[in-house]
Formats: sequence, C-alpha cells, structure tokens
Amino acid sequence: MATPAIAHLPSGPTRRVVTLAGLGGIGALLLAACGAGSGSSSDALLDVDPASFKGQKLSALLITSHQGAADWLKAEYKKLRGVDVDLTIVPYDEIGSTLQLDQQSGANKFDVAAPWYVSLGDLADAGAIKDLTSWIDADRDQIKPDDFIPAIYDPYSLIDGKRYGLPFDGDTHVLFYNKTILKRNGITKPPATWDEYVEISAKITAAEKDQGVYGNAVFGQKSPLILGASYANRLAGFGGSFLDASGKPSLTSDAAVAAAENLVASVASAFPTAAETDFGVGNGAWFRGKVAFIENWTDLGVGSQLNDDSTVKDQWGVITLPVGGTNTTPRASLVAGFSWVIAGGTEKEALARDFIRFATSSETNAALLVSDPPTGIDPNRKSSLESAAYTKQYPELQKVNTTTLSGALAWPQVKGATRAAEVLTDELAKLIAGQGGTAAEALGRVQSEWEKILG
Repeated sequence: MATPAIAHLPSGPTRRVVTLAGLGGIGALLLAACGAGSGSSSDALLDVDPASFKGQKLSALLITSHQGAADWLKAEYKKLRGVDVDLTIVPYDEIGSTLQLDQQSGANKFDVAAPWYVSLGDLADAGAIKDLTSWIDADRDQIKPDDFIPAIYDPYSLIDGKRYGLPFDGDTHVLFYNKTILKRNGITKPPATWDEYVEISAKITAAEKDQGVYGNAVFGQKSPLILGASYANRLAGFGGSFLDASGKPSLTSDAAVAAAENLVASVASAFPTAAETDFGVGNGAWFRGKVAFIENWTDLGVGSQLNDDSTVKDQWGVITLPVGGTNTTPRASLVAGFSWVIAGGTEKEALARDFIRFATSSETNAALLVSDPPTGIDPNRKSSLESAAYTKQYPELQKVNTTTLSGALAWPQVKGATRAAEVLTDELAKLIAGQGGTAAEALGRVQSEWEKILG
C-alpha cells in the first residue's frame, strides 16, 4: 500500500518507468488475459466483444494511497481498450461510506471501486456492491481465481458464501530495520520476538533520542488502518485472532491482551508522538534515517531504494513480523488489503467486469510490483509473487511475502465489521494515551461491544 509520504516526494524524471510495452510482451499477455469470456455460459455479458468498449467511460473510486496505481491503470487500460477511466480519489477511511452513499442516494456515479476488504460485508448488506459469484465461476479461465494468494482470496472477496470482490492490493505488514542504526548500537541481528523488539527499541531510543533517532515508529493515529494495524501485527505475532473458531469475538484471550500490552510498551520508545504518527509521519522518519524499526507494507522496500528523498538506500533489511508468547511461527497480518468491486447501480457491468479482470490480473499485479515510480501495490497472486522481475529486483521482499501463503491473520469482514474495527481502535487510542486502564480492561470493553455488533 502506498502512503502519503510517497505523494510528498519529488515528481521529476524517474530512472525506470514500467509500461505494458516495456515489460517484454506483457501487453500481449494482458490482451490475452483480458479477452472476451469463454462464451460457454448462459451469462450474456461474457459474450460482449471487448472492442465494443472503445470510446466508453468508466468511473472508478480509489483511496489516496492508490493514486499512483490508479494513474497506471488509467493509462494502460486506455491503451488496451480505448476506454477513459474517470478517477475519484478519497481518503482511505472514507471510501466505504462514499461508495455506499453514492449507491443509496441513487446518484450511481461510480462503476467500480477498490475499498478496504473489511467493509465488504457492510457494502454487500447495503446493496452497494454486486454479487460476483456466478461471473467468477463462469469466467474462471480468464480470472484464474486459483492463482490468488490463498490466505487473502477468501478474506478479500467472500461474504456469507458469496464473492463480492477480487483482491487488488495484498497489503501485509513486515518489519523493516535500519542496518546502520542497529550496527551503531551494537545490535547484531533484528528481533525475533516482540519482547526483543521492545528491548532493542528502548536501548536505541535511550542512546540516540538526543540526536533525533528513535528505536521505532509506531503507527498510532486513531484509525483502524493505522493504529488498528499496529495492534493486528502483534495479535498475529502472539498467535491470537479477532474471532474464535466459531466466529465469536476473541479479544479477551491471553494472546490478545499480551498484544495490547506490547503495543503500549512499544509506544514508550517510539518516534514522537505515536498518537499522531500516520503513514506520512512514520514513513518520513524512516526515509530520513530517524528510526531503527518500522512495521510497514512490503512496498516500503521499493520506496527505500527508489524514492529521491530516501537516505536509507541499501541500508535496510526486512524480516517477517516477530512472534510472541507461546507462538513460534511468524504470521502475516492482513492489515489493509483492498479489493475491486462493482457498484450495485452501475449500468456498465460488462465494462466494469473487464476492467477489474484487467486490474486484478497476474500481469497487471506483476507490473505494479516493480513499477518506478512505486505504485504502493503488494502481491495479490502466487504468480506475481513468484515472478522473475519481482524476485530479481526485490528478493528480500519476495521472501517475506511468502508468509502470506498460509496462516495469515485477517480482520472480520462480515456485516458490522467496519463499526467493530472503529470500536477497537477507539479503545486502543485511549490505551496508548494512558487513559484506558489496563490492556485487559480495555479489551474487555471491546469484547462486550463486539458481541453486540457481531453477535
């Protein structure tokens, strides 16, 4: 996921611009991948000739962090189909409500959108997005659903047995570390556990805060996609889950409480002020070499190498998220994934299908992963994750991303999940500010509210 920090970077000439024509035949591959449907289904939309789309317009809704990817998709889809894609870009915490209001009001401005996967249940319940199940089943040869990374396909698409989206941006967090800062402080290897993370962070902050260098940057701004992500990373590491095996809230477990306690301890040595640290602040501190650790999306490694204002080129390393408690197996945390959906009221369903088939294809994802300037997109498919270009240019990122193939922690995405995420984040914000009592007390309140919201 791209961050506001990238948007603030200089936008002059780049060293390598990735286009369909410049990726060794990918244009031809996309023409094949985004061709007409198989024609073997009773679904008439599968038989629409893509050539008929030329000259049409499509309205797409995305978040600010996807501006780079949106511009890329707009340009390449224009080349591919002759379609003008009208982009509307909104803040990441407004896309779900913007889409729902558009549909419920009858305005029906948008044809497609790429909202946070957690909002799919609420959007489906409101009738704001279309059920794509029959299309995906009938068009399997073109969509290739089995190629989506298994751990993200269901969370990013499946609601009550029906599929409402296709994964676009994988968006898992890993732990980046500044090799120079660690070496300067006698640290020979990055932390394997969250307790070690806290210990090392405190040591570095104590030694270098007078020079403006801190042990870590914690995303602590009150938003599910920011502070909620920091908690989810620790919940995954301690082996916890948001829901138990029966689908009931599980936020009073030992792992859940330990994760919250570790978050509080991490904030104690974090880049100031954690409660105000969003993507832009945290990433800015990282690029300036002011923090030893940052939990972030894997595309941060791309920016660390390519961004003009990055001072950490070739000075960083990346590992899977630490573990904690009795858990010894690293797990990915699906903190901010996004899926392409089709608006419930669109009159351009055939065109919308064709576009999101293109936007979620292996060829598109592979190109976005290595684009310069960076697009902020993380792997959504096994084939793009294992692509030659990604493996060659960013082998460390490719290695840690393989943890998304199994056992990843996902947020709830059923009806009420959006509100539930906000309740958790509100309590976490109080907790790190020293106003929420103990971690167990704060999560006890969340548990009670989640039981009301989610059942």
